[in-house]
Amino acid sequence: MRIPQRRTAGDVLAGLGALVVLALLVGGVPYALLTLAGPPVSPELLDLDLFTSTVGPSTIVAVLVLLVWLAWFQLVVCVIVEVYAGVRRVGMPARVPLSGGTQALANRLVSAVLVLFTAGAVAVPIAHMGKPVPIKVAPVAYAAPVAETATLETFRTTKKVYVVQPPHGRHHESLWEIAEKCLGDGRRYPEIYRLNQHKAQPDGTRLQMADLIRPGWVLDMPDDARNVHVVPSEQKRVETLELHPGRAKVVDKPEPRTGVEVGGKSVDLTPPAQRTQEPREEKPSQEATQEPSAEQPDAQKPEAEKPEAEKPQVEKPSAENHSVEKPGAEKPSAERPSAEKPSAENPAPDEITPGLDLVDYLAGASLAAAGLLLILGRRRREQLWRRAFGHRVTRPRDDAAKAETALRLGADAPGTRMLDTGLRLLGAELAAQDRTPPTVYAAHLSPRRLDLWVHPPQQNAPVPWQATDGGQIWRLAAHEGRLLEEQPGGAPYPGLVSLGTNGAGRVLVDLEAAQGLINITGPQTTAALAALAVELATNRWSDRMRVTLVGFGEELTAIAPDRIKAVGSLAEVLPDLEATAAPREQVLKGRVTGSPRDAHYLLCAVTPTHDEVRRLALLAKNDTAGYVVAGEIAHATWSVEITDDGRAKLPELGLEVTAQLLPRRHYRALVDLFVTAENMDGEAVPEAEALDIVHPPVVEIRMLGPIEVMGAEALEEGRMDLAAELLVYLATHPGGVHPVVLGGVLWPRGVQTMVRDATIARVIDWLGSEHLFTDEAGRLRLGPGVRTDWALFRELVRRSHHDHSARAVLLERALGLVRGPLLSGRPRGRYAWLAADELEYDVSAGVADAAHRLCEVRLAHGEPEGAIAAVRAGLLLAADDEGLWRDLLRATHATGDVVRLRAVVEGLTRRSASHPYGSGLAPETEALIDELLPSWRIHVVRESTA
Repeated sequence: MRIPQRRTAGDVLAGLGALVVLALLVGGVPYALLTLAGPPVSPELLDLDLFTSTVGPSTIVAVLVLLVWLAWFQLVVCVIVEVYAGVRRVGMPARVPLSGGTQALANRLVSAVLVLFTAGAVAVPIAHMGKPVPIKVAPVAYAAPVAETATLETFRTTKKVYVVQPPHGRHHESLWEIAEKCLGDGRRYPEIYRLNQHKAQPDGTRLQMADLIRPGWVLDMPDDARNVHVVPSEQKRVETLELHPGRAKVVDKPEPRTGVEVGGKSVDLTPPAQRTQEPREEKPSQEATQEPSAEQPDAQKPEAEKPEAEKPQVEKPSAENHSVEKPGAEKPSAERPSAEKPSAENPAPDEITPGLDLVDYLAGASLAAAGLLLILGRRRREQLWRRAFGHRVTRPRDDAAKAETALRLGADAPGTRMLDTGLRLLGAELAAQDRTPPTVYAAHLSPRRLDLWVHPPQQNAPVPWQATDGGQIWRLAAHEGRLLEEQPGGAPYPGLVSLGTNGAGRVLVDLEAAQGLINITGPQTTAALAALAVELATNRWSDRMRVTLVGFGEELTAIAPDRIKAVGSLAEVLPDLEATAAPREQVLKGRVTGSPRDAHYLLCAVTPTHDEVRRLALLAKNDTAGYVVAGEIAHATWSVEITDDGRAKLPELGLEVTAQLLPRRHYRALVDLFVTAENMDGEAVPEAEALDIVHPPVVEIRMLGPIEVMGAEALEEGRMDLAAELLVYLATHPGGVHPVVLGGVLWPRGVQTMVRDATIARVIDWLGSEHLFTDEAGRLRLGPGVRTDWALFRELVRRSHHDHSARAVLLERALGLVRGPLLSGRPRGRYAWLAADELEYDVSAGVADAAHRLCEVRLAHGEPEGAIAAVRAGLLLAADDEGLWRDLLRATHATGDVVRLRAVVEGLTRRSASHPYGSGLAPETEALIDELLPSWRIHVVRESTA
């Protein structure tokens, strides 16, 4: 609001008085000091004998005079700072060190003096001057420059806030995007987090984690924020939300491209067919008449409050387009032209800046994600064992593919390894000292350290663990934990499982430490039990594990059939549990000394009877196991409450975290993913279309090895990874990709539209509009001058099928393009979309088949050395395909060199024994080795013994 510029008589008198006081302080004080006391540093203070001789009255007076001079100098500096801030209208004055009261005095005097000259140019007070008078500020869509729009009283009574907007389709706002939009730099998100941490929001929740905010939250913003609301400082958040609901404007049709300025040049992102069309007239809404901010995109401007019937109706994408269909969504009309139907290339309006809806849960379960990927890798290895020539491994689709993408995004392999090796080393050190492992009731894993909360407290933690907080916490620093080698010792705490996350990391509890029943209550108990079951069955920090599920989870046996058992009632398992109970100390010592007993955990989703509760309570008290039961029960040692908003509260341990949950849809997606991995039949590899390879490309994207973009100028550091991923995705989708879909691929957790468009425009500016452009349908395409080495590989293989005379030459040239694993060297966390794409499966199968075909051709012509070279070229990329290893064995055997054959066998067995996805060879491979080198097992045993 604009404050009238007028002065009262009191303002004038106060200004004149302040001017006189300033003149006396700034000019009168030094004049009096020079006249009465002399310069700041008297000759007595310059005498070096001062430090060894007796101090007299004159010396004390000289020191006091110097202090007065310093105080005056500090005042002058404060006055200069305040005058500069008021005259130049820079807003909040800079703080002068060690001058709180002095600067407050200077602020008041300078403010009063400046009122004499202008009512708008006033210094912002740094001290609280009495109780502010509430001022109702009209809602504005942006924050104008401070000194031009408010007076002294306005600054005392207003603040800047941002209302978190509802999701757009599947995209949710994040603190990074809010900082990007309002502060100009996403890296400033910690400022917003610190301003709002632990403050109550309108829905009663509080900000605990920087990566978890909810629609409708009202966030306090820094003073320099833009695109925000200015509200009275005492206004409650609920009232702010009512006045500024912050709903994003929904457009009828997404504009595929907009103008974005990159590198000082304007890049037009409008499709050519739409550039000459006149803008469509729309009836302005109530808020559309307000002056918008220059930095705020149209799609982000608030929509006026209108009845539901008057709001734009948005058609939802169908299931065939790999999107989530929301309940109550309007189906696409049959009369709608097919060209406008939502698809992967032409998405529906609500798909703007989509994020993967499965990411919220699956990617957040970082330890479980790492374990699931490890087991999935073992299944894929078995699929490769049985892969038939001309077929690829069966790939997941729909929600199963999205689930794998989410797992790849969130998996914390380094943290999982540190937890595993750190605990095993701890057990080994305690066993060497003949000590029983202490009770660990909880753990906290963060990027900086691993903390174990032990009871009773013990100060003598084994190295490299350190005891802190009086021995209550045993800590392993992350920089030391990452350097630990794999430990052969037993797993002392297999019952550690994630309860959830807080602002600093992941919180785990040991189900065995309760030494009694654990009950879970709340509306999402089954989702919490499913999350516990999945992590227990897949974690690395356990050896022999049994998880019994009662009343749920029969499908989870597809993930870990050797660990998970599902039953219908407690009566089926209670007798066995009572017969195998064992005391805690005996079990803990056995785990670290090499004679472990199976760790057993029971997760029950049905409410037990009174007698079953009694038996379970006695069993839990006397047995080293974990018993988790849903519902309110008596005799529970720990009680975990899962609230409606997804919080997990464990008051016995003083824990409150964001719960780790596995809702029904995510649960189904995981099961489908592992069911797909059980399919050993494979899928036929489609033949490539013809490609003109006569003319060399202007730009070549190399992906059969380290990622390289040849023919383009060097891109500035820090931007190449994202640009290369963008080009790889477009190159492998020649039909074109809509910017909305591309944004969901490159930023699977969601991205702001302006950031996405700016990135695309930057890549266009770098590569050239003739090589990267938008077609009339709004899809991004690569020009004919851009080609990938994979496209060239497929064309050479295709021609080898039809030209038998040049088959060997064409296949050899194709395999010469292979330089290493697919897209090797890609940054961690990127290219997660490969899980839902055909590329990874096609490339592995295509390279292996080409190497196999060339090997057969060379062997048929009596050229075993050429066959060996062909197979080794294929193994550069498809190293896990044991069909190639069998080809290598046959080719090496054809040379007649037994020593060389034995070297290949030894190398294959060593690789198999240390494989991250499990040891062992395919049965067909072992049978072939037995045929070609019958004595191989003797040499392997001798080598392992040595």
